[in-house]
Amino acid sequence: MAILKPFKGYRPKQDIAQKLAALPYDVMNSEEAAAMANNNPYSLLHITRSEIDCPNGIDVHAQEVYDKAVENYAKFKTEGWLVQDEKPKFYIYAQTMDGRTQYGIVGAAAVDDYLNGIIKKHELTRPDKEEDRMIHVRINNANIEPVFFTYPAVAEIDAIVDKVVKNEKATYDFVAEDGFGHHFWVINDDAVNTELEQLFSDKVPFTYVADGHHRTAAAALVGAEKRKANPNFTGDEEFNYFLAVHFPDNQLKIIDYNRVVKDLNGLSNDEFLEKLALDFDVELKGSEIYKPAKLHEFSMYLDGKWYSLNAKNGTYDDNDPIGVLDVTILSNQILGKHLDIKDLRTSKRIDFVGGIRGLGALKDRVDSGEWKVAFALYAVSMQQLIDIADSGNIMPPKTTWFEPKLRSGLVIHELI
Repeated sequence: MAILKPFKGYRPKQDIAQKLAALPYDVMNSEEAAAMANNNPYSLLHITRSEIDCPNGIDVHAQEVYDKAVENYAKFKTEGWLVQDEKPKFYIYAQTMDGRTQYGIVGAAAVDDYLNGIIKKHELTRPDKEEDRMIHVRINNANIEPVFFTYPAVAEIDAIVDKVVKNEKATYDFVAEDGFGHHFWVINDDAVNTELEQLFSDKVPFTYVADGHHRTAAAALVGAEKRKANPNFTGDEEFNYFLAVHFPDNQLKIIDYNRVVKDLNGLSNDEFLEKLALDFDVELKGSEIYKPAKLHEFSMYLDGKWYSLNAKNGTYDDNDPIGVLDVTILSNQILGKHLDIKDLRTSKRIDFVGGIRGLGALKDRVDSGEWKVAFALYAVSMQQLIDIADSGNIMPPKTTWFEPKLRSGLVIHELI
């Protein structure tokens, strides 16, 4: 069963919380981070993207960048912008988008659960990205940013969250510049904290990484490193745990993750459409944006026109949790078969566009002439994600997109 424990978080003063909270480090480049933090000394990006306070053009993996993160983190605490709670607590972090709110429990997840497979994952990680975040955790001795987990919903946990949210005022409550609401409660009642910890231990058999596989791996691996360096560890030390926000699975919604391709691999438009008809029922929809309405239906934008592509029977395997995914169908029956794009991780002929940008973003990129064709997919379901993680399989690259992104900085977990 899953281990989740309260911890003594470092949190921003109430009047600067909105200014300090920042998007995750990996959804922006250095120039975007610098623009976001411009004229805002409180922005957590001074820690998570500390190259913005270093000379222009510096390698983001340079030691100077990591040292600047440590310097800035120390400054945030010295200035009183981040203050540690006096005793261990759980927290509730809620996000609102398009009138829908999801409520997560913020706690310290166990390194043991990651190492033993209680925390399940559905994506591969890259060693270079892992190492970058490991250095950041190691050098700051803290999980500055949380990871995004889900778990099978538990009615008793839902009831506790509902009671806190309805009866207590949120400590932080703001709408970010992207229009998404962020709401944060501190659970001060010791009995409630104890009950939540016990409920996870009794009722939650597994948790699942929804977003943040590299941060999860980095946090767990640093914890494992610290154990080796402290052979007499008891298991109660903070380095045995890392920062995670746990949302019940029935409150989350995965957004589509779409593709644009540079060229048709030497085929004319007509030749390409003819080949597609072997495996799909192809229907011209016209110039108006067309969004897929069900699994195994794709929309395609080519030469100023939208098409629907419905996969024919035999092009997918309903009994295979990977084979039944629309990203697999697209990869096998179109990208690999006709466009000779075999490795989505390395090919320069394909790019990925999160559905939060809308299908208009696909149209714009093709109309610009830089890209030849775009494909929109029906979003993966939470059940599909859980089934794949439970089966020990790994999803193809760029399958899931979660929105809103967690804001980092509302609470930080130190490893000491």
